[in-house]
Amino acid sequence: MSQADLSIHGQVSRTSATEIMTAPAFAVPAKKMAMWLFIIADCATFAGCLFAYGFTRNATPDWPRPFHSITNVALMTLILLTSSLTMLIGVRSAERADKGGAFRWIMITAVLGILFAVLHIREWMGMISEGATLFHNPWGTPLFSSLFFSITGLHLLHVTGGVVALIAVGIRYQGGRYNADDVEITGLYWHFVDLVWMFVVPLVYLMNLSH
Repeated sequence: MSQADLSIHGQVSRTSATEIMTAPAFAVPAKKMAMWLFIIADCATFAGCLFAYGFTRNATPDWPRPFHSITNVALMTLILLTSSLTMLIGVRSAERADKGGAFRWIMITAVLGILFAVLHIREWMGMISEGATLFHNPWGTPLFSSLFFSITGLHLLHVTGGVVALIAVGIRYQGGRYNADDVEITGLYWHFVDLVWMFVVPLVYLMNLSH
């Protein structure tokens, strides 16, 4: 092998070594990693709230059971699960560079989120009409109202923020300012919101159905 060949080979080896050393430790884009870290932190927040709720409920012998029907909650759950499916279809459409299809499914997801929020507020209005507020209720256990409105309100806040994000990302994606990765990251957040609801329903609603 000539001196020139050895020199070229050495340069290639050094370039390959440099690329390996400078490559990211995890093949995850920064924006997606940031979303995963946010979800992990938010999981801890919801876990703490639900743990406090469960502990308080277990320590209170006369814990109220004010819910007479789960029809509204079941409908809310169905809507949220359906929105996860439409979001998944939207992400798949974005990965295929189908801007029209992705935008349509993202907007459908946002509409389902709005419908969920409306039904959620309807649930709140029913509780308020029975005399339940953040610090008072007719069942003699003020902590029930405080925890109920805090936990469901925190989830509703996440849904509302998710709807705003869906609309913004959908519009920007259609306009070419965002790409499929941005749609996928928004989808991760939306699936997280849906997953949290699967824990809220049995603990806050189903376990408090009136006998």
